[in-house]
Amino acid sequence: MVRCKSTSRLSSIILTQTDTTVGFLSLDADVLYEIKERSTKKQFIKVYTNFKTLLSTCRVPNTQKNIIRRAKKTTFIVKNQAFRVTDNVLDSQILRDSTCRYSTSANKSTEKFSREFCEDKADIIIENIDGLKENSSSKLIKLNHNKRKKLR
Repeated sequence: MVRCKSTSRLSSIILTQTDTTVGFLSLDADVLYEIKERSTKKQFIKVYTNFKTLLSTCRVPNTQKNIIRRAKKTTFIVKNQAFRVTDNVLDSQILRDSTCRYSTSANKSTEKFSREFCEDKADIIIENIDGLKENSSSKLIKLNHNKRKKLR
């Protein structure tokens, strides 16, 4: 089921079940900062729809490419850029149209998931038959040329 309040896809906020938990997705990070009431010093995760798109926009150490390609439900940090590649089947044409979006959990900063808050802030709500469930967040790994460090 898709509910839509916005006509502009560029700045619209999408509420959906991501590969890990309920999340807000947007092409515009500034809109997410405003909704989450979060410091602009803390960046959002970029979610790419495939590995090839990631490589065309981001520099990834050659020694770590295989790890990124095979990872599931994992966010990586390379040179202070956080990203994740998710190749799960997307339920909506809206999500299939773009190759990359900013992502964050669907809540106010430091607070728990609230469906009322999320539905109020989202322009587009994409919900499948299972509904929206708050699951555990993704693993977080910091990479450089030689090492990897698990942060979460």
